[in-house]
Amino acid sequence: MGAVGDRIGPVRSRDRFLHGERAGPAGEGVRGPILSSWERCRLLGLSPDQSELPFTEEYDPDGPLVRAAVPVLDRLQSIFAGSRMNICLADGHGTVLARRFGDPSLPRHLPPIQILPGFVFAERVAGTNGIGLTLAERRLVQVYGAEHFAERSQSSACTAIPVRDQLSGRIEGVLCLGYPYTDADPALVPLVRRAAEAVERRLMEQSSDRERGLLRAYLAAGGHTSPDGHEVHDGYPLAMAELLQSELDQSDRSLLKERATELMSSARRAATEVPLSRGRRITLVSRPVTSASGVEGVVIEALIPGDDERHAPAPGHPPAASGAAPAGPRTAGPAPAPSAAPGACAPRADGAVRGLVLVGEPEVGKYAVAARRRLELLAEASNRIGTTLDVGRTAWELAETAVPRLADFVTIDLPEAVLRGEEAPHPPTEMHRTVVHGIREDCPFYPVGATVTLGPSTPHVRCMTSGEPVLEPDLRAAFGWIAQDPEHTDLLLAHTIHSLITVPLLARGVLLGIACFYRSQDPAPYGDDDRALARELAARAALCIDNARRYTREHTLALALQHSLLPRGLPEQGAVEVAHRYLPAESGVGGDWFDVIPLSGTRVALVVGDVVGHGLHAAATMGRLRTAARNFAELELAPDELLTHLDNLMVRLDREEGGDHPAPGSTGIVGASFLYAVYDPTSRQCVLARAGHPPPALVLPDGTVSLLDLPAGPPLGLGGLPFESAEFTFPEHSQLVLYTDGLIEDRRRDLDVALDQLRSALSHPDRSPEDTCRAVLDAVAPAHPGDDIALLVARTNALPADRIAGWDLAADPAQVHDVRAAAVEQLGRWGLDESAFAMELLLSELVTNAVRYGTEPIRVRLIHDRTLICEVYDGSSTAPRMRHAASTDEGGRGLFLVAQLAQAWGARYTTSGKVIWAECALDAA
Repeated sequence: MGAVGDRIGPVRSRDRFLHGERAGPAGEGVRGPILSSWERCRLLGLSPDQSELPFTEEYDPDGPLVRAAVPVLDRLQSIFAGSRMNICLADGHGTVLARRFGDPSLPRHLPPIQILPGFVFAERVAGTNGIGLTLAERRLVQVYGAEHFAERSQSSACTAIPVRDQLSGRIEGVLCLGYPYTDADPALVPLVRRAAEAVERRLMEQSSDRERGLLRAYLAAGGHTSPDGHEVHDGYPLAMAELLQSELDQSDRSLLKERATELMSSARRAATEVPLSRGRRITLVSRPVTSASGVEGVVIEALIPGDDERHAPAPGHPPAASGAAPAGPRTAGPAPAPSAAPGACAPRADGAVRGLVLVGEPEVGKYAVAARRRLELLAEASNRIGTTLDVGRTAWELAETAVPRLADFVTIDLPEAVLRGEEAPHPPTEMHRTVVHGIREDCPFYPVGATVTLGPSTPHVRCMTSGEPVLEPDLRAAFGWIAQDPEHTDLLLAHTIHSLITVPLLARGVLLGIACFYRSQDPAPYGDDDRALARELAARAALCIDNARRYTREHTLALALQHSLLPRGLPEQGAVEVAHRYLPAESGVGGDWFDVIPLSGTRVALVVGDVVGHGLHAAATMGRLRTAARNFAELELAPDELLTHLDNLMVRLDREEGGDHPAPGSTGIVGASFLYAVYDPTSRQCVLARAGHPPPALVLPDGTVSLLDLPAGPPLGLGGLPFESAEFTFPEHSQLVLYTDGLIEDRRRDLDVALDQLRSALSHPDRSPEDTCRAVLDAVAPAHPGDDIALLVARTNALPADRIAGWDLAADPAQVHDVRAAAVEQLGRWGLDESAFAMELLLSELVTNAVRYGTEPIRVRLIHDRTLICEVYDGSSTAPRMRHAASTDEGGRGLFLVAQLAQAWGARYTTSGKVIWAECALDAA
């Protein structure tokens, strides 16, 4: 804050602004509304040193606003007696209507613009001042010293507040207190609020007087007694005559009120029949009436059938219960409305009864109808907005709800970060046009997908900076909006767009974007009621958008985690040709995965699993299970034994997560399904076991498709239940298809139909695994998957018999030499003479250990595949362990030597013993 002479306020920032520099925000002493007003003044070409203001005689010095305000102005004058307070009343256009002064001598020292009515203080001609800024911001404002745009006002301060019509919410005028900045007092704010409320109440009383006059004219025209003795209900709409109250239940009375209000708002002579409950009907009739003072209004009467007709049960309805229905409570409407007198009923010659329902001015009925429709729109918005967790779709639902009942066109701009599920910088510098929706498609708004860069003076930036909706009743005078893109705004104005409300989409303190509501067909500009409705709609939509944004963020994180945990590439192996697909669910990432694990002896393990649940927890659990499955597979466990170990692991994890007594906010592991298959290309045998998983499909070379009959097994995580495996022999070039339940399970499709589609898609054995994956997803996968889909297709290969050599041995050390010689000879036939030396040493150590420590039967097998594999079988279940022999030990170095010669070695168990295997590269010397 700076000061020059007798001026206060952000002097330095104002001087920089006037010299063409960008004034800073509140941190440098400039409030957002003040800075926006300065920018509008510069766009208007105003000069700070101008002293003349427009003067007009086209104002009513004795109109309703002045009559309502005179006692309040007089009271304020007495409160500020002796002070330098300048009390001013202006109309809704900024024209001064009346003034009062605390010190009666003050006018002798002030220029005419500060003492005479008729001068215009609208912002467009006077610059930043209390009256003009109040009309622009449509709320209470205070302006101090150098915050004024004009030089003449630098030494003063003011507090101003709008005066509204309580019926319509329309701004009728401005009450402004002007004073030297040294007299500023925080108590002025509540004082001016109470004064404005008093003027508004007196305006409302004038409306009630007009309604009473209309009621007197109606009663007098009908030949009734003087209405002076009747109590007139004013302040709430549609007080019913006693007969109507006693005859109708609450729902009927509400319906009758609505129809009567609509009929009155039409401002013409008309009649309509209203169907009520139990088959009854009442006719409403409207007719004009004029009071003695010349106020024109409308009377709504109800024509009620005679007693016989009224109490006769309608066909198909039981007779009405005896006794009068209790009168319902008076209905408090959103704004004061027409009045009625109880007992204002008259019999007709045909036995029907005529009852007064409503009397008032047509405009009152329009306000009541508009208020009810706003409430209906808000109720509808609760059901229509937020049906999905998609950011773009939620924004579209907001636009669909608002058009055409609130706006003719709606545009919604969101930062790119919000669409990705992140938080946007505040305030965002660029927006992504997400929605354009309106009553027609030819309006030249920026298209969806365009990047929108907003200028600092636009209503869009003002609403984002202040966090409040900004109303521009007349876009032709909205210079900040026009300056954004003059050519573009000219096109919009040419399409009769004339009024705008911009609303920030705020939820949980996060700015998510802006929604703009445009009006073109209705000639009336937007008002404060419309702004309040737009704010409420945007608030509800913003909460739904934020929920969708948070879900998008979690979905993106879960999907990234899921992809990082899936195999990034398939290992080299010759047992099967493999293709795979992973398709995440639309509504949330699950825990589906697949894996291909090379095993010893050219075998391969094929894995597909599915963790129950969705989101980050399911993806993390999938990663744990996949790692555990690979580790157990490395131990060469049989499929049923591997499932047992995984089941125990799941039970332990569930216990650690607090499965029996979960902590608040904790998501326990529910379970998982799992399918594990081990294929051996040397024998073409496949051993499979499953835990609560769909059975795999087998495609034979002749095109026959079948689902393998496997023991079902319980899902992982139940604990203590057994698993069984099954063994099959596959013809070469068969296709084994493993998948998760997301492929075949869909709420809109029967399971048997899905399985038939799967069989049909697989009945092409000539396809490659890649083509099979593509065909299966195209034919079977749901259009909108509700669960993840993992698909693994493996075409089996068979190792030629001439690539396998085997020998049976007796438990005789002398046979070690013979098997070595036979192995060297076989390697020569395979052209692997360079590997003979290393293989001789490996065979010598492994066969010697089998003869010395194992039991019969003993068998040796050599396999020529991508590597050279040596396997030694024996009937013992005791596995050797490698140890480091001391320098004085005579033995204990055999397995160490094996580990040095082989690139991999290990042991696996069989039903009748074990196998010690070693694998050498083909170029081993």
